[in-house]
Amino acid sequence: MFYTNPFAELINFMPVEALQAFVILMVAMVALGTILDMAHKKNAKYFFINYKKATESATKKVSAGEKAAVISKTIASDILTTSELGRGQRRAAHLLGMYGSILFWICSAVLIFAYTGVTKEAPHQVSALWHIGALMTCLGGYWFWFFLRVDVSAEANPWKRIIRADLFVLSLLAAATFGLAWSYTQYANIPIFDSLFLVLYALSNIVLFGGVYWSKFAHMFYKPGAAIQKNLSEVDGYRDDLPGPADAPKQFGLGIKRESPRHY
Repeated sequence: MFYTNPFAELINFMPVEALQAFVILMVAMVALGTILDMAHKKNAKYFFINYKKATESATKKVSAGEKAAVISKTIASDILTTSELGRGQRRAAHLLGMYGSILFWICSAVLIFAYTGVTKEAPHQVSALWHIGALMTCLGGYWFWFFLRVDVSAEANPWKRIIRADLFVLSLLAAATFGLAWSYTQYANIPIFDSLFLVLYALSNIVLFGGVYWSKFAHMFYKPGAAIQKNLSEVDGYRDDLPGPADAPKQFGLGIKRESPRHY
């Protein structure tokens, strides 16, 4: 099972162009959903205003080499290894899910566009990486869902409580789970179930990539940009000097002057 290309059998009852068009459609839905999400939340406008403010308030001129070093460090630390999550289980689960998903998606595209509908078989390594990526996604995702969700312990909510923000992780888990189930039932030649899991796998991908606007999927695209902008602003000396809690009454006229306590 691990060394077989599960997509190769699909060309027996559907054109390879239809399968490739499905992938292209998923990519287009991600792009459209991300654009709509950024337009609705005005992320691009916020980044532009914050960048302009940081540039005008900078106290130090940063060279191109220093900027490159900051960007490289941010990518290596904040993005590729998610160091802000610390060294605990949450970070391990996140990294498993993140790199598993990336591996799962890349290998899916390679298997569909390079080794479906052609005479040569897919290399065993690529097929194995597709299955490994799906397994890593399941391991990290289920670990997070059942054991590490913050709102469960902090707000005493049951693990089965679902909100709109959970759409991304649940549809991602469904895609990986149904993909593995489809690969196994197809390899074991189990009728009906192989078709059932194929349909569920396709539907979960539609929900995953088509639900970008309503889920946290788009967050993974503009969060790296925010981290880079923040670190660059710190290097050039800019600080967003918002009043602290103690300064708020004086700054905005809120509250009254406090008197020293009197003891009788």
